Amino acid sequence: MASSIIPSRALIPFLVAMMLLTGVCNTLLTKYQDNQCVRNCDDPDPRKRKHFEQPVIQTLQMFVGEMGCWLVVGVIQLYRRYKDWSSRSSGSYEPIPTSDAADADADADADADQGSPRTSADNASVRSTTPLHPSSHGSSEACAATGPRPHTPPSVLRGWRVALLALPAICDILGTTLMNAGLLLVAASIYQMTRGALVLFVGLFSVIFLRRRLYAFQWLSLVGVMLGVGIVGLAGAIQPDKKPGELAATGSNVDGDALKVIVGVLMIAGAQIFTATQFVLEEWILERSAIQPIRVVGWEGVFGFTITLLGMIVLHVLIGSTEAGRYGPFDMAEGWRQFWEHEAVFVSSILIMISIGGFNFFGLSVTRSVSATSRSTIDTCRTLFIWMVSLGLGWETFKWLQVVGFVLLVYFTFLFNGIVQPPFEFLRVREVDELLPEEPIEHL
Repeated sequence: MASSIIPSRALIPFLVAMMLLTGVCNTLLTKYQDNQCVRNCDDPDPRKRKHFEQPVIQTLQMFVGEMGCWLVVGVIQLYRRYKDWSSRSSGSYEPIPTSDAADADADADADADQGSPRTSADNASVRSTTPLHPSSHGSSEACAATGPRPHTPPSVLRGWRVALLALPAICDILGTTLMNAGLLLVAASIYQMTRGALVLFVGLFSVIFLRRRLYAFQWLSLVGVMLGVGIVGLAGAIQPDKKPGELAATGSNVDGDALKVIVGVLMIAGAQIFTATQFVLEEWILERSAIQPIRVVGWEGVFGFTITLLGMIVLHVLIGSTEAGRYGPFDMAEGWRQFWEHEAVFVSSILIMISIGGFNFFGLSVTRSVSATSRSTIDTCRTLFIWMVSLGLGWETFKWLQVVGFVLLVYFTFLFNGIVQPPFEFLRVREVDELLPEEPIEHL
């Protein structure tokens, strides 16, 4: 078996730290972009200054970052070729299989290169909201460890059918664009906390479409998550935060600011419906395919970029080029002008693309090396760091009610995933399936 190209377990803390850093950077850099003035910046009235409000362009740059995963795939392929050449030179070279199962074997070998041999049963848990029953999963691993690999089912992504990945990419477009638009209206920490509503929709969709079973305490957890998201939104509505350039503005409309926060929270929470749908679609596709998750991210980047770019052109013609749509989020010409002419916007876009690509790589590496459950803790730290940095930069003010909402979100998310035990004995079960997949596909 080829040696691993993923660093040893001694470097796991580094991988975790980099996943946390890139995840934090994704949100903070996007919010930094939103705070950049791009028109009427010299006007003495801060309310007349226009900031960068291009959620569609921000979605596009996310897909560019996802396409960067192909660079990682390329490095893996070059490494494997080098190992094949080294083996051939040393006389221990084994021919690469040429049968119809060669592609599946190559993917399995690539998984082994990254330190985690997977079988077809393991692939069924990729992107799973509640992984396979422990007994079935354990038996598949035992088979991989002690006997020949079971027969890999035909891949639904063979040939042109890889275009099926355009479906989750479309969900990603809708969800990410809605979240970017919502981020324009709320503080970065409220944005990150509201994304916790994903647990609610993933849980519901797991039951409806994936035929998962939820225990009583998990249903209770979903109610708690809803309560936590509601309190976070209420905290933002009671004490709305302004953009840095608007802090000195006088005669602010408190009711109008509160309404913006409520709308922003609803947009972000509603976007989780599309993200949860993306979860379900990706699991359905991946459990019927032998393909590396990082390749899926790369393909979704290609399809997402193409569809988003075409959508931008259509929206510009229909809305952005009209008098009412001029200088708005669908004015493609104005958006690109802001992108190229304002150095802060351009540089932050490049950094966002890099951080998204890094988040995918480090996230997959962490879940291979540790466990999916650890991602709950990492995501909690991510939200906490975003909150702390936003407070330090003066982008938002401290709100005690937001602390209450955050604590509820963390507790009930951990409870849902079995990280903490239910408070009452009659709610406890011997084994709890994780909500998070063993090897999730990272996006934002």
